[in-house]
Amino acid sequence: MFRRAFWFTTGAAAGVWATTKVQRKLRSLAPDALAVRAAGKAVEGGHRLKDFALDVRAGMAQRESELNSALGLDAPPGPPPGPPLGHVEAPGLPGQAPRPQLGPAHHRQGTERPHDRNEDH
Repeated sequence: MFRRAFWFTTGAAAGVWATTKVQRKLRSLAPDALAVRAAGKAVEGGHRLKDFALDVRAGMAQRESELNSALGLDAPPGPPPGPPLGHVEAPGLPGQAPRPQLGPAHHRQGTERPHDRNEDH
């Protein structure tokens, strides 16, 4: 009698355990659960990508400072050199060469090009 009760209880426990396992698996494969899991993975991947980008930026800044040190570009800039004594600047922006006068548009285009720019191509 105890033997039958033991096996009956063991079978019932195994059935409950198997049913619970199957129900959990079915719930994890439901569309809404899959969507939640995919969204979580996407967010996790985004965080990894952000961390990678920050590491790359930090490495770039470090390498740039190393190169600036090696080339002597990290020294503070001195005052800009002024024009030599007796130098007279042309009208316009400082240090800018005067622009040549080009004339009307048809002289710049040449004779073989049409003058109407609104023409369909």
